[in-house]
Amino acid sequence: QVQLVESGGGLAQAGGSLRLSCAASGRTSSIYDMGWFRQAPGKEREFVARITWSGGSTYYADSVKGRFTISRDSAKNTVYLQMNSLKPEDTAIYYCQARVGITYWGQGTQVTVSS
Repeated sequence: QVQLVESGGGLAQAGGSLRLSCAASGRTSSIYDMGWFRQAPGKEREFVARITWSGGSTYYADSVKGRFTISRDSAKNTVYLQMNSLKPEDTAIYYCQARVGITYWGQGTQVTVSS
């Protein structure tokens, strides 16, 4: 199994920045990739960004491309999401995901962006 713990959420003003962290523990050697999803009130969970664990290839949703950056620290088994130029529509609960053949989720961290 893989356990995921997110941190770094909070309140930011529009145009501001936040950085989310997700620390993985357990069967981390089997992780294929890790990513971030988000779910706003009344909406479905949506993909935000993903990074492959071995090669570090990154993928982004169009809505965050150019504003968010996903990165990883393999030694710490941690993935980060640097969020810049935040918009009120970025307000959501952000979930970390890890795939090792099956999918694991973190508990989520709230991000609120005020206008």
